[in-house]
Amino acid sequence: MSMQTYIFELPMEVRDYECDLQGIVNNAVYQNYFEHTRHKFLLSKGIAFSELHQRGVDAVVVKVEISFKRSLQPSDQFISKLSLKKEGVRYVFYQALYSINGQTLHASARIETVILINGKLGFTPELDRLVDEASAL
Repeated sequence: MSMQTYIFELPMEVRDYECDLQGIVNNAVYQNYFEHTRHKFLLSKGIAFSELHQRGVDAVVVKVEISFKRSLQPSDQFISKLSLKKEGVRYVFYQALYSINGQTLHASARIETVILINGKLGFTPELDRLVDEASAL
């Protein structure tokens, strides 16, 4: 993932309650970081999940792969990065969490989603446009 070209970045900070007894961010919290980044990315492009849902369009996560490299700790500041590609019927988000200086990779993920339109597999022009924009970079 280090060779990935990212199209969106979001600064974030670890909150104390996200850490476990070992004093590091609990592994399940990383999915929250990645999801929050996807939502903020879409909002930055004028796309709201709630509006899509009202039209019967739902983005559904179908597969998550996370590689943990270096644990985040309380008050760590980091940058959540995102890239987007389309593979068949799936919209694939490549994501990574880096130290604020960009030198240390804490975790990387590949998150596959599909679009359901009124419960049936489909596509959405909004995400197709974002894929096209990302591939043009």
